[in-house]
Amino acid sequence: MIEKTLSDIVQKLKLGKYPNEASISQGVVVRILQALEWPTWEPDILKQEYSLEGRRVDYALCHPPNKPIVFIEVKNPGHAMEGERQLFEYAFHVGVPMAILSDGQEWHFYLPAEQGLYQERKVYNLNILEREIAESANRLKRYLQYDAVISGNAISNARNDYKAVAKKRELERHLPQAWKALISEEDELLIDLICDKVEDLCGYKPEPDMVSDFLKGMAASSATYPTPHPISTSPPVPMPDRQPNKMRKGRFGFEVRGEFHAGKNASDTMVKLFKKLVAADPSFLDRFSARKHGRKRRFVSNDKMELYPGRPDLCEEHSLQLVSGWWIGTNYSRENIRKIIKLACEVANLSYGKDLILYLGEGE
Repeated sequence: MIEKTLSDIVQKLKLGKYPNEASISQGVVVRILQALEWPTWEPDILKQEYSLEGRRVDYALCHPPNKPIVFIEVKNPGHAMEGERQLFEYAFHVGVPMAILSDGQEWHFYLPAEQGLYQERKVYNLNILEREIAESANRLKRYLQYDAVISGNAISNARNDYKAVAKKRELERHLPQAWKALISEEDELLIDLICDKVEDLCGYKPEPDMVSDFLKGMAASSATYPTPHPISTSPPVPMPDRQPNKMRKGRFGFEVRGEFHAGKNASDTMVKLFKKLVAADPSFLDRFSARKHGRKRRFVSNDKMELYPGRPDLCEEHSLQLVSGWWIGTNYSRENIRKIIKLACEVANLSYGKDLILYLGEGE
């Protein structure tokens, strides 16, 4: 049942059907709890607007009745992380072992009683739009299935997963130190391995002193330059379904079902496309704004100061009014504009690369 429920919710999220906290609470959170067999009709089991010394948490899941065991705080789309500190304060006060923050799309699971910063007490971050339905269903069952919670298995699962996350974090923290120690201490095994590998590559085996000098140089470099980030493992962007018109190579604009609309530059192309989508469907901006945008900023907003949080200069200089009451940011790279337009196509039910071909001066 949870798989069928999630499938329906995912489709509605993609179409922006849950634009605010109230719709997410009833259309996403309560439906998922019902699919996980919580008796949501029992007010002593599912407490809404749970009161705590003048403060309130959106949902308290209780076992035994009236005793909270899980807190769930619901936020508007794209604002899931804003209630982190508040939720921890609630959970600490009453000793609730698990706390969850959700904006419908993202579900952040925490164990408040564990050690470390707030983020370090996060067990798992589930994005139901980016994961397979079966994977999302299994994770929700693991942490939130009714019988698993009341039996204590869900909390045990979360604690075991937390230990694995904490262990991985410690390993990642100490790997650079281990590497620096090996090259600065000129570990004999490392020198032998390098000598053997050089011989494999060129047929000549270096003297240990040569390798030692090399390692000293590496040690000096590692002290000067930061440790590089891991290479991204993100999947490649799929090629468009349709081939772009070669005559438009190097131009800016977009083609919707065969009709070309020219733009002056990348941001002008984005603005013109948004205006066309709004003209075709007045509800487009409401549905688009309900989707998750950047980590902090909004791509479109009723308040232009939300376009570049903390940068009023950019809000004034790089924002444009699409229609009355709606603003769009224009200070984006071509790659970011491409991502924004792909999201717009998804909301507008257009197939990027098929119904819409994008030209950003690169003949793509």
